[in-house]
Amino acid sequence: MSISNQMLLYLFWLILAVTTTGQDKCFERKCGDRGPAIRFPFQMNGGTQSHYGYPGFDISCNEKEQPVLELPGSAKLLVKKINYKAQVTHVSNPYSFLPSNIRNLSISASPCNYFYSYLSDYTFFKCFDSSRGYGRVTCLESNARDPVYFVPSDKYIYYSSDTIINYSKMYDILSVPYEIVHDGRVVLHLNWAELDSRECESVDKNFRWNTTSTKIECYGKLREKKGSALDTIIVVLLFLAFYHAHRVKRIQEENQARVETFLEDYKAFKPARYTYNDIKTITDDFKDKLGQGGYGTVYKGKLSTEVIVAVKILNNSKGDGVEFINEVGTMGRIHHVNVVRLVGYCAVGYKRALIYEYLPNDSIEKFIFSKNDNDQSLSWKKLYSIALGIGKGIEYLHQGCEQRIVHFDIKSHNILLDQNFNPKICDFVLAKLCSKDQSVVSMTAARGTMGYIAPEVFSRNFGNASRKSDVYSFGMLLLEMVGGRKNVDATVEKTSQVFFPEWVYTKLSQGEEPVIQIDEDVDATIARKLMMVGLWCVQWHPTNCPSMRVVVQMLEGEDENLTLPPNPFANNGARMSACMPGMPFHEHHLTVILEAEESI
Repeated sequence: MSISNQMLLYLFWLILAVTTTGQDKCFERKCGDRGPAIRFPFQMNGGTQSHYGYPGFDISCNEKEQPVLELPGSAKLLVKKINYKAQVTHVSNPYSFLPSNIRNLSISASPCNYFYSYLSDYTFFKCFDSSRGYGRVTCLESNARDPVYFVPSDKYIYYSSDTIINYSKMYDILSVPYEIVHDGRVVLHLNWAELDSRECESVDKNFRWNTTSTKIECYGKLREKKGSALDTIIVVLLFLAFYHAHRVKRIQEENQARVETFLEDYKAFKPARYTYNDIKTITDDFKDKLGQGGYGTVYKGKLSTEVIVAVKILNNSKGDGVEFINEVGTMGRIHHVNVVRLVGYCAVGYKRALIYEYLPNDSIEKFIFSKNDNDQSLSWKKLYSIALGIGKGIEYLHQGCEQRIVHFDIKSHNILLDQNFNPKICDFVLAKLCSKDQSVVSMTAARGTMGYIAPEVFSRNFGNASRKSDVYSFGMLLLEMVGGRKNVDATVEKTSQVFFPEWVYTKLSQGEEPVIQIDEDVDATIARKLMMVGLWCVQWHPTNCPSMRVVVQMLEGEDENLTLPPNPFANNGARMSACMPGMPFHEHHLTVILEAEESI
């Protein structure tokens, strides 16, 4: 237990001691929540300290949690109210009308008296003649043929000798109020004699009943209520002050711990080097496999309880390590909301791994190509938001870094989605770095994925590879996002023969709307914008392609400002199969031709 917790516990016991020290041990008690307070001269029956109550003032609690006054004899009365100042208690019969229990009511043998000015003696008898209007007590009758009456005892002889026929006397009740026999439902008022405690109070002491001497005795020290309350308030205030200071200190410690935890976790967001044993620990011995690609296998891991990561174990680790250097060297420079963050890396001999931030919603590929109706689909508004985020991420790569970065592998599989479906570009294995004043990228081989490769990347006949190559791939991705929702043209014998970008351009140029699954006019507007921007991006010659900055402006701009671009498919009868989805990949070695830099 810490010192601060020990102090809190000590103060708690101190308050308890202060609030109880000097107070009369005969504290108030109750039967249930609503009953009257029971204190001297009354005492709870069965208590361990009977001398704290006056003899004959025994109160017990019945099964209904009601206080019951037990008078001498067998009479038990419910206590309704106790007025300690007036020394009067209000009682009633708990079982039936008072007359049925009145014979057991021996007030004279108790310390109580009736709180009435007039008391009388009454005689109860059975009689079959009620012509004189005797007071009848039905609650004492066993049946209607056996009536019970009462009369004042001093008049009973007169009635019995003169008018009562066939009577049978039952019993006499002495010195009781008329209300008891007249109205069985009455609540009795009993009072008790004043107990002289002034002598004890004059010497500042408590008082109690001494069962041996049958007198009141003084004991202890009388606590002034005012002083007791003041002491308690002072101690409580001290406790609250200490607790507040303790709580402030604890909050400060928690805040500092939170900062330290953040700083430790923040180290993970700056590319850090890890050992291979660290990688095994992070992935729990490669327990949770997320997927596998052409360049490696990805596993789920944890750097801490709050930092989840994805760990890619690279293939071909015995090579020259160009892919590894490319990825670490490129991603270590990038800090953008739409680009996956490189957390760390491992390079131990031929064992190489890359650690990324973990994105739970996988890639956009599974959403636009899902064949399972049960899979979650993305709305057109969300698709537009994703497209804009990807565009801003690519623009950052082209303009926002110290060195321009050309990704060369923009595709749906390399666009991951976080928990809020925000897009992040990943996989920079094929990326190239160049200075900002350099528009031509030197390449010795075609790189990328079939269906996304820009023509100039595949063949020198279309110009030089540049950042416009990413623009082309982005345009194909936009059209793919729309095409994933298109209805299949049943008039075509083989749907694989349909080149979707050309089909879209043909429909739009003829003033027709491509058949797209939409629910609202807003959806149609978004789909049309994505198609128009995509067609601007997939121009076959880089000089006809807009820069990524212009593409983002087109996506953010007004729809009516978008116009149909020149036909990128005109006079290209020998369209490259490499640029069409689903066609086999063939790597071609190219000779870089240094031409005049284009204005981009």
